Amino acid sequence: MDAEAFVTQLEQTLAARLEALGQASAAGEPGPGLRVADLLATALRNELEAAEEAALWLTQEPDVEVKLALARQCGDEARHYRLIEARLRELGLDPASRPPLAGGYSPMFEYLRGLSTTVERIAAGPFAREALAQVRNAVFIDYCVGQGDEVTAALYREVIQPDEAHHHRLGRSLLVRLAVDEPSQARASAAAARTLELAGELQEIARLKKGICRAPGC
Repeated sequence: MDAEAFVTQLEQTLAARLEALGQASAAGEPGPGLRVADLLATALRNELEAAEEAALWLTQEPDVEVKLALARQCGDEARHYRLIEARLRELGLDPASRPPLAGGYSPMFEYLRGLSTTVERIAAGPFAREALAQVRNAVFIDYCVGQGDEVTAALYREVIQPDEAHHHRLGRSLLVRLAVDEPSQARASAAAARTLELAGELQEIARLKKGICRAPGC
């Protein structure tokens, strides 16, 4: 299969999973006592891990176009972290009270860090994870609007979401260049599928253990 046809097919294959993850994120209400600020605080680890993941990969990447795409993502995620910190302070929550890596790195980060080929990294990170981030962020935006927090909704709608969409588009264009034969396409499919599978598992754990739903992505 040629690369463009493969990536289009992969998008279609993942679409149903992304829709299911979005529906699961939107199901129910956050647990008692959880405010917009509490949900927003969960994004700090996501943003930090996404920045570090891109930074780790770009230092190992010989392809200049891939390296620059990862550098762009790294910078954007770091900027998102700072913007979220500032918004948390406006909401009366001290970001220092929620150290993002206090519990260590997430299983998602450990999985992504362990990927060894460029095509897997691009399929799992910029392509799949950033597509998922857009889905979860859309759910979070709707929740913020429902809670009367238009400022946080606007931060995601006008700043963070456009960046995530750009990362995904970059990932797609790179995947078309990288997934050019059967072995590379198989690696890309497996990495993207596992990323969404793991995201679903972690989302369900967070809902059951902490009552977290409608939380943003990265």
